[in-house]
Amino acid sequence: MPREVEDVENRGVKDRARQSYSSSSYVIEDSEAQWTSWLVPMVVVANVGVFLVVMFVNNCPKHNSRIEGKCEARFLGRFSFQPLKENPLFGPSSSTLEKRGALDWAKVVHKHQGWRLFTCIWLHAGAIHLVANMLSLVFIGIRIEQQFGFVRVGIIYLLSGFGGSILSSLFIRKNISVGASGALFGLLGAMLSELITNWTIYTNKVAALLTLLVIIAINLGIGILPHVDNFAHIGGFLTGFLIGFVLMPRPRLGGWSNQIFLLVFTVALVMLFRGENGNDHCHWCHYLSCVPTSRWHCEEN
Repeated sequence: MPREVEDVENRGVKDRARQSYSSSSYVIEDSEAQWTSWLVPMVVVANVGVFLVVMFVNNCPKHNSRIEGKCEARFLGRFSFQPLKENPLFGPSSSTLEKRGALDWAKVVHKHQGWRLFTCIWLHAGAIHLVANMLSLVFIGIRIEQQFGFVRVGIIYLLSGFGGSILSSLFIRKNISVGASGALFGLLGAMLSELITNWTIYTNKVAALLTLLVIIAINLGIGILPHVDNFAHIGGFLTGFLIGFVLMPRPRLGGWSNQIFLLVFTVALVMLFRGENGNDHCHWCHYLSCVPTSRWHCEEN
């Protein structure tokens, strides 16, 4: 780690000499300093704040056409939710999300609104979506920030969200996408690469690896359901996995992972802004985001 980065992060360090870190199956054999987690709580507060602003602007009682029914939780006034038939996650309308920065392929490519690749990770489709993502962020992010510091966690979170947005845009064109899931999957990917590269300093190695793989598999499995953007999950996970090899090891091992990361990002961005459709190059990839069954169809996923 560069000296200047160490100096910045050390302001939040709490010494814990001769103590070992443990979290479920994870036990690190060497002693090290533990950072105080403040960035992850601030990200949670920011996401909640953005959601409240979006709900304030949405103003269901004023803008609801009543075609889908009455607003939910009307006692909340302009913070009340769209009818459940329109948004079952207790949130704003899709038009409000689109206006506030949701990921929309047409606007990113044809109207040159590339900023949506970042803004979409701060928006959520509803209160249920927000709570689920923020609980996951607290559970995963605080552990990583305590161990590796806020600089590395912040880089992984933002770039993974960006990577998830790129892959989502390459494969999903008809619908908008919002949520921090890509960034969260990036943290999971970074945890996996960190475990692999720091294998020798862990006890209960196999148990730790299996636990992490099961968590990843379950969450990716949920992504094959309709109305879930699994491409954002996969893109975020792969981004975090590659960045983890650069930022997480003790000692750091840059090299090949850094080059692969830059190459993949560059190719994906070129394909996106050239208007390439990922489905033209991978005819089975749509099954990664939705698997049709007798109970649902995937055309409108």
